[in-house]
Amino acid sequence: MVDVLSRFNSGKLWDFKGGIHPPEMKDQSNHQPIKTLPLSKDFYIPLKQHTGLAGHILVKVGDYVLKGQPLTQGDCLRVLPVHAPTSGTIKNIAPYVAAHPSGLDEMAIHLQADGLDQSIEPHPIDDFLSLTAEQLIEKIYLAGVAGLGGAVFPTAAKIQSADKKVKLLIINGAECEPYITCDDRLMRECADEIIEGIRILRYILRPEKVVIAIEDNKPQAIEAINTALHGANDIEVRVIPTKYPSGAAKQLIYLLTGMEVPSGSRSSSIGVLMHNVGTAFAIKRAVINDEPLIERVITLTGDKIQEKGNYRIPLGTPIYHVLTHTGYQFDERFPVFVGGPMMGLELPDLNAPVTKIVNCLLAPDHFEYTEPEPEQACIRCSNCSDACPVNLMPQQLYWFARSEDHKKSEEYALKDCIECGICAYVCPSHIPLIQYFRQEKAKIWQIKEKQKKSEEAKIRFEAKQARMEREEQERKARSQRAAEARREELAKTKGEDPVKAALARLKAKKTGAEETNQQKTLTTEKGEVLPDNSDMMALRKARRLARQQNETNTENLENHVEEVSTAETKKASVAAAIARAKAKKLAQANADNNIATENVEEKTNENSTALDPKKAAVAAAIARAKAKKLAQANADNDIVTENVEEKTNENSTALDPKKAAVAAAIARAKAKKLAQANADSNITTENVEEKTNENSTALDPKKAAVAAAIARAKAKKLAQTKQQLGKSQE
Repeated sequence: MVDVLSRFNSGKLWDFKGGIHPPEMKDQSNHQPIKTLPLSKDFYIPLKQHTGLAGHILVKVGDYVLKGQPLTQGDCLRVLPVHAPTSGTIKNIAPYVAAHPSGLDEMAIHLQADGLDQSIEPHPIDDFLSLTAEQLIEKIYLAGVAGLGGAVFPTAAKIQSADKKVKLLIINGAECEPYITCDDRLMRECADEIIEGIRILRYILRPEKVVIAIEDNKPQAIEAINTALHGANDIEVRVIPTKYPSGAAKQLIYLLTGMEVPSGSRSSSIGVLMHNVGTAFAIKRAVINDEPLIERVITLTGDKIQEKGNYRIPLGTPIYHVLTHTGYQFDERFPVFVGGPMMGLELPDLNAPVTKIVNCLLAPDHFEYTEPEPEQACIRCSNCSDACPVNLMPQQLYWFARSEDHKKSEEYALKDCIECGICAYVCPSHIPLIQYFRQEKAKIWQIKEKQKKSEEAKIRFEAKQARMEREEQERKARSQRAAEARREELAKTKGEDPVKAALARLKAKKTGAEETNQQKTLTTEKGEVLPDNSDMMALRKARRLARQQNETNTENLENHVEEVSTAETKKASVAAAIARAKAKKLAQANADNNIATENVEEKTNENSTALDPKKAAVAAAIARAKAKKLAQANADNDIVTENVEEKTNENSTALDPKKAAVAAAIARAKAKKLAQANADSNITTENVEEKTNENSTALDPKKAAVAAAIARAKAKKLAQTKQQLGKSQE
């Protein structure tokens, strides 16, 4: 196997196929030192300024931030953070126009500068050798350093992926595209810092050889780098011929080693890693000075810009602000390009901000720019194939791209296209080949992303199915083991299988329950099944009959009293005085009966601690009914007595003495009989209460107490009524 170091150490330069020599036009901007511009009032910092995904936002609207403060945070080395380019207040976080030919918006943070440009406190170090390689990679990542040669791939991830694989470290200072001179001026003015950044990379990667490659059209940059080395031989400077695109990674590796990077592979697969001089400068600032990547050197050139040159521009600065302060003469007929004339992109909106990918702003006039010629049919001249530096067949790829034959495009290695623009530059039919290729790449990428997501979903589904099957098998295995254990236990005991016996009992119980339910259900004419409520209906009927019987007894008693009262009224019409005396005596007797009733109720309360709840309720109800009936009978007797007295008073003036004597005797007999009837009623009440006491051994204490209290209240009320009647009779 050919060793990359042996080929490099031979000192030979290999010329790659194709390539062109367009007008360089570098003299417009490389004669003056790097300058700065006044700070803008507003900055628009896109969340994603590198190849990869955007980080998580750390700030919110209204926050005050300092220069260098992180605004986003990533969760891996491929998700770079972005930082505040100056101090100020966060005004908004919303989509904003991007420096891209599509004109689409990207999520950005709007920072309103306060003009103070206050920075966070840095923590610089004097010697990077005091840190480990892992610590240095972490510092590079936290500073948000990305490749500043044009690919903007996260530098920390690129370094880590090539760990212990690098034999040759190449620092790219070729800067082959016309008009662009930012790397040239950086090497002239900051050679010492670039060398320091290269040594940091060498300390991390431990390559066997380090080389800085510079095109021969930059003699002052070559001299500055050699001076900064101070004769040290740990870093070699190799001058390469000027040719476009010698600054492309694969072409530069072939120039120095004569080895091609395999298709679809990285340069680290052959032991080579490449970084731009601007990236080395940013690494030094991040590690030694503890400065994040918040600004970069940009070339401002083109005849429409009066103050051409290279400027150090904070990231997020609106492009119109940069052009305004460099004497740009706006003309809608001539576009502004981000990048050089070969690989640059036309800028649709000048409000777009400067990002890490912007290395040049080109504003040509009519001497440098003409409207694109109308596209014509391909004449198959093979100029594009001859000039392609990666040995592709652009004319075939063009047909595949137009017909959207993605399979053929991939077969013809469209992914190896570096989008250098040479094919479109040399095409006599003015076919914008590079635009077709970019669109085709985007379509293929979208298709692959969908396939990738579909495959991931399929993998997740298959994993779920496998897990479910595994769990089912495990359940079956557990069931089998349990069954075997039961059989072994049965074999030992020589008895009935307990599981079968339990299942049989459960089945029998279920069958009995179903039969019972069937017996207790009725079917209507329509076939509806109704529950059997015969028990509940019988109970309700019994309660209703008992209630009707009680009402009948009450009515019979009232009718009997009414009949007696009517008869006595006729017979006692001549004995008013005797009736009043007897009534008074009867009232006194009733008062004595009330006292006896209260004694009986107190006795009932004393024995109520152990009453039965149901019997107590029945006894209390009977006592209340008897008390009510007695009160009604007494009231009727009082009314009868009053009627008798009134009738006697009305007729007393005309009574015959003999008849009056006879009537008085009869009245005395009837009064005596009425008193005897009241005495019998009181005895009946006492018997009821005694019966209640006999049945009170099992009453519920609370319900018995309530029933006794109600009985006392009824008796007391009856006594008061009788007393009032006695007083009125007197």
